[in-house]
Amino acid sequence: MALLRDLSIFWAMFHVIFLFIMLFRSRLTRKKTVIIAGTGMGVLMFLNGAGLILFGFETLAKAFLFTCSIPSFLFFYVMSADKRCRFLLTFCLADTTCLWIMAVTNLLDHYLGGGKYVLLLVSRLVAFPLIEYCVWRFLRKPYLELQDAVKGGWGIFAFMTMLYYVLLTVVVQFPTNIVNRPEDTFLCILVLLLMFFNYSTIFSALYRQLLLYRKQQSERILQEQKNALEKQLEDQQRIRRMKHDMKGHAVTLSGLLAAGKLEEAQGYLKGVAVEMDSLSGPFCANAYLNAVFVHYYQKLQEMGARCTLDIQVGEEELPYMELCQILSNGLENVCDALQGLESDRREMSVQMKYSRAYLVIRIRNRCRDSLYVEKGVIPVTGKQGQDHGFGLPTVQEAAERLGGGMSCYTEQGNFVLDVMVRTGGDSCFAGEIHVKGESPRGKR
Repeated sequence: MALLRDLSIFWAMFHVIFLFIMLFRSRLTRKKTVIIAGTGMGVLMFLNGAGLILFGFETLAKAFLFTCSIPSFLFFYVMSADKRCRFLLTFCLADTTCLWIMAVTNLLDHYLGGGKYVLLLVSRLVAFPLIEYCVWRFLRKPYLELQDAVKGGWGIFAFMTMLYYVLLTVVVQFPTNIVNRPEDTFLCILVLLLMFFNYSTIFSALYRQLLLYRKQQSERILQEQKNALEKQLEDQQRIRRMKHDMKGHAVTLSGLLAAGKLEEAQGYLKGVAVEMDSLSGPFCANAYLNAVFVHYYQKLQEMGARCTLDIQVGEEELPYMELCQILSNGLENVCDALQGLESDRREMSVQMKYSRAYLVIRIRNRCRDSLYVEKGVIPVTGKQGQDHGFGLPTVQEAAERLGGGMSCYTEQGNFVLDVMVRTGGDSCFAGEIHVKGESPRGKR
């Protein structure tokens, strides 16, 4: 009958790895992750199996923390995209869940199955696939979404889960297995119940965090839509004012021409053209994107910034809502960063062009010398005296909704924001407007 117990242990070892991988995010490709994890965990399971045969169940159970848990923790930590507390929480969550199932099934087999390990094996054969289905169906997606949304505050949950892992190991296995200590059975049941309710509390708190995050995202999107509408209203007011001013310009030009002052009339007409450019902005044929460029170009001009633009998009249909979010947040960060620099260092550039089926956006601006951002890391900052912050997660989310991605980093005193989004078509389009070099007003 001991064979049934040993088979159930190997079944549990396999499923604790499977349960963990469902919540685990690797920094490697899926193929490499599967190959490395399968090889490494296969070797670890083989060694633990050999230890079970050579030293017996009681000895291996006491040393399980050192023969399996710690080696697997180090192994997956190297491959993990999540570090520190987020990884610790995921690892301990999977391990304690499986230890909890093993403890419950062990007690059920001892008191209801006569200790013959038949109920032990059957209950584990059912319990592990069932818990994995529940995790995949209800927990995995919100858990991964929450890890993307919340960067801090994981420590208390991680260390609570680790404490429960150690507590459960001690209660169930030390000094001997719980079935050999009937006087401690009631204590073990209380610990198991306490773990169940505490984990329910943890998941409820995490779920409320997710709901709060989703609400903040919805409010942010609504705010972006409100800002876009306000910009359109401002543009319409500028156009109406420009139409009104054209009457005065026409009178002035008529007077200059009637007086035969052709050079003065040409100079005046050029000035009118520059003013019209500043109001309408020959930045982009897409009206929505152009409104964003016009708004932030004026802000940059007011602070004396030097702008270099290379915009290669035309009148083709574009997902303007997400692109306006990307450009608005990126250019808002530029304004915040340049505002804190000396006037002669206020420089920025925007590149926007197609590359096969993708639209590539690069926003570069000068930043303070002490700022360092590693590529692939989003700086978490506020706006009080900081260069970049709240808008970058919005840029990343908008890019991911369009099947692309975002990367930001610093190099040679510049902050660089790279965004790539899928357009769903090729780069051949009509009506292209290409503005390259200095902005319409040039350097200031």
